[in-house]
This record gives sequence, C-alpha cells and structure tokens, in this order.
Amino acid sequence: MLFSMLSLNRKFLAGVVATIVTFSPFAFSQTSEKVAQVNPIDRQLNMLVLGDSILWGEGLKTEHKSWYQVKTWLATNTGRVVIERIEAHAGAVIEGSDATENMIAQDGEVNVALPTVSEQADRALRYYKDGSKVDLVLVNGCANDIGAQNLLNGAITTAEIHRLTEAKCGPPIEGLLRKITSSFASAHVIITGYYPFFSEKTRNDFFMKAMARRFFKDNPGARKMSSKATLERLTANSKEWYEASNKSMAETVAKVNAELGLSGSRPRIVFAEIHFLPEHSFSAPETQLWGFNQSPFKRLLVLLSFGKIQLETNDERRKQRNASCDEFYRRQTEDTPHQKKEREKQRLTCRYAALGHPNRKGALLYAEAITSQLKSAISEAGWLRELRDSGP
Repeated sequence: MLFSMLSLNRKFLAGVVATIVTFSPFAFSQTSEKVAQVNPIDRQLNMLVLGDSILWGEGLKTEHKSWYQVKTWLATNTGRVVIERIEAHAGAVIEGSDATENMIAQDGEVNVALPTVSEQADRALRYYKDGSKVDLVLVNGCANDIGAQNLLNGAITTAEIHRLTEAKCGPPIEGLLRKITSSFASAHVIITGYYPFFSEKTRNDFFMKAMARRFFKDNPGARKMSSKATLERLTANSKEWYEASNKSMAETVAKVNAELGLSGSRPRIVFAEIHFLPEHSFSAPETQLWGFNQSPFKRLLVLLSFGKIQLETNDERRKQRNASCDEFYRRQTEDTPHQKKEREKQRLTCRYAALGHPNRKGALLYAEAITSQLKSAISEAGWLRELRDSGP
C-alpha cells in the first residue's frame, strides 16, 4: 500500500496525507482451535511472503505481524515446523519502476519501490533453487502502483480512482499470479486485499484541517476546498478504492484459477478480503491503523515550537525505522541544494512511514482473514506437496 507520512511541519503536511496508505497478540495462534489432525512427517512447511508494507508489517514487532501469526497458527494446526522467507518490504510496486538499483534498502521498514514484487518472486526462487519446495505463498500488491499521490488526493475524482484501480489491480496482478503459480508449482497462494484509509468516522481534527490548508498549494489549478470537503472527497475515494480493488482482485483470482483448471473445490489461489469497518479507519475512534502520538505533552511541544519539534508516530518500530531512514537518506557531499532539499523530504517521509498501516488489531484482522482461508485447505487430505504426490 504503500505508504508513509511526513512530519507535522506545515511545509510537509501535504506529504503527510499523500503517503498514508501505502493485526493481536501472539496468543492468537496458541488459542486457535485445531481444524485438522495432520500426522507430522519429516519435512518442514515453507511459507513465502511477497508484497508491500502491509504483509511486511510496517511498524509492528515481528511477533505482532500478520505473517508471523499465520506461521504460528499453521504450526499449531499442522504439527509442522514452519519456516518463513520474507521478501515483502515497504513501498514495493508489482513491476516496473523509475527507481535506480541503488535504492534498495536493507531494512524493510524503509519505503522504496525495489525490489518489485515480481523481483521478490525471482529472488525467492533463487533462494529455494527448487520452487516446488514452497508450500504456501502470501502475497499482496497494487496500491503502490497506483500511488499515494493518487489514492489520497482530494483533487482526484472517484471515477479516476476507479479507472486507476482497475488498471493496476487487474492485469498486473494477473501476471504476478501466473508467475507465482508457475515458479512455485506446489504452493497454495493467498492474496490479501486492502482497506479504506478514511471513512465517515475519521475525525476532522487539527491535523486534517492543517492538511487541507496546505494540500492544494501543491496542486496548481486545483479548486480550493475546505477541510470538511477534502475529507468527504477522501472518504469517497477510499470507499471506491476499497470496493474496486476487492472486485478487481477477486475477478483476477477466478480467471487465473480457471486457466489452471482449478476453479472448483480446491483452487490454487484464494483471495482474502479484509472486512474493515468505518470505525477502524485512520483517526477514527476505534482505529486499527497506526497514527500519531497525540499525548497532550507532545501536542503542546509541537505547537510551542511552531512545527520544529515533530510529532511522533505511535507504532512499535519508530525508533528503529528512524535510524534506518536517517542512514538511508543521509546527505551526500555531492548533492546540489535541490537534491539536499529532496533528500530531507524523503527522510521525513520515511520516518512517518507507519502512519495509516495496520496496528496490532489491524494485523490480527489480516491474520484471521488468511487463516480462515487456510482452514478449509488443511482440512483436506493432500494439501501438502508430498501428500498430494503420494496420493491415489
């Protein structure tokens, strides 16, 4: 998705909104009811994770990430040792990018386009050497291909959001799924959906109003809108994005399954839709997304410093991500004044990358959506490669 936000310095408020996109505790896997009794055999279960910041788990400690909860659920319910391979990272696009090869970060929290999700699959195939060793692939993608500058731009109409979503969450996903199913010929594939960023439950507070005052200054020729009108447009666009992306991905999954001849009772690919309520959106009363640390003390410091002191995010990885962002975007001696200004803007954007991403409750929602699809799969004999191969 995806996704990142800037500091509250008014100079960067447009960037804050332009990059929001872009789930409980570990006990979930331990308390889940076993849905199948599988006799353990001498082979680990290999799980591959491809995609962007959503499946990477931006802002979350490892044990709270959705893929980790799926891993522990699988271990509990299959009696297997589950070994993960994580290629997903923040900012990944499906394919194609203007970014240069040196824009690859060592920390998945740093939002950069490369490696693309398609390249992630290639890297994983080189790692495994034999793609048939992979039992399960979790994947997502297409939000970064549309771009936060489009998804979260109040000046863009819902019709344009619909057009962009169909274009980027249709054919590119189709090609990606074909590549995954051919590269990892024995794997079950679960592709996850996204969620609406804003809703009618999003509060039109100080931050939204400040954003509205600044936002259209970066959009020459755009009709000036009040903060209320801006939030209404963002809410409509978020709903359109959510519904259109779900429809495009579900249709694409059905199409590729039909090509594989597996559109019946046991398809290779399933779509895990994320059932996200309005009260779960950004800055809503029961939000399931990371936001700002809005303690009275922090808010006072920001106001008294006129934005020189930045408000912190409330995610679990902010200190580690801040250090990684500072290192990745450190000034270069040969930078021009324009390059220095742009690098600083990217550094601040990077530090706020967790904003608008699933928090611990949101990660649990993703894990439950995935495991609900896995329950039917592991209840059937022969869902793993060697059992299928040895079956009748």
